[in-house]
Amino acid sequence: QVQLVESGGGLVQAGGSLRLSCAASGGTFTNYAMGWFRRPPGKEREFVAAMGWNSLTTRFADSVEGRFTISRDAAKNTVYLQMSSLNPDDTGVYYCARSRRLYSRGSNNPADFGSWGQGTQVTVSS
Repeated sequence: QVQLVESGGGLVQAGGSLRLSCAASGGTFTNYAMGWFRRPPGKEREFVAAMGWNSLTTRFADSVEGRFTISRDAAKNTVYLQMSSLNPDDTGVYYCARSRRLYSRGSNNPADFGSWGQGTQVTVSS
């Protein structure tokens, strides 16, 4: 049973940058797709970014395209979400997740992810 722990959230002004980390223990990211989702205040959880098992496939929500980058450090068993040009609409609780299936190419469907972290709060002020 893999455990995922997000970190790096906090308060930042609009236009700033933040890097979120997702560390795994009791399991591995190897050969699994990884994804990031977020829950804005008063709204449902929504897709942010995903990376396929071999890091050759990535996808992003239209709202973050060109501003966010997802990456993987296999040696540290950690996945990152680099966020730049942040705006207040990026505020929310951010979650990382591992795909249910091995060798997944990644998707924007939360049902395709079976292991989830507890989330980290990101607040962007204008």
